[in-house]
Amino acid sequence: MLEQFVAGGIGAPFGVKGHCKVKVFSGDIRKLEALSSVLLRKDGAERKYAVEETGGASSSFFMKFKGVDSPEAAKLLTGWEIIVDRADAAPLGADEYYIADLRGVEVFLLGKKVGDIVDVLEGGGGQLVEIALSGGERRLVPFRSEFFGKVDTAERKAELLEEWILE
Repeated sequence: MLEQFVAGGIGAPFGVKGHCKVKVFSGDIRKLEALSSVLLRKDGAERKYAVEETGGASSSFFMKFKGVDSPEAAKLLTGWEIIVDRADAAPLGADEYYIADLRGVEVFLLGKKVGDIVDVLEGGGGQLVEIALSGGERRLVPFRSEFFGKVDTAERKAELLEEWILE
């Protein structure tokens, strides 16, 4: 299992003192608000910054990093990802999973392996699981209880309930 996650992304500068807008991927800002430092990543490069200030709501959250004191400096961070350790990631509720933990999970239908989860995408009605079928084709399946039974990321197995959804 991955020990680090992308928790958010740096957006446009906010204000005149170097604050950065942050797109929070989990919708839960509490863990990000508590961080004293963050690791930022873009195109394979990584930088660590001390966090001076946070604020706002999940839809308009911002962070201020030490040494980033102007809109021009903040703009240079646009597009960088905020990386957090598993312990600092948003807590999971019942029947919730980190997307990184779902990738690579084997998918079974009636006890027979039919493929592997390769990604989870946001769809209009919720999340869609992309499954690479054993024959090489790919299918998108809504990640909902009527289509998936037991999902065990530790065992790396998921149970698909409906065969027709793969057609």
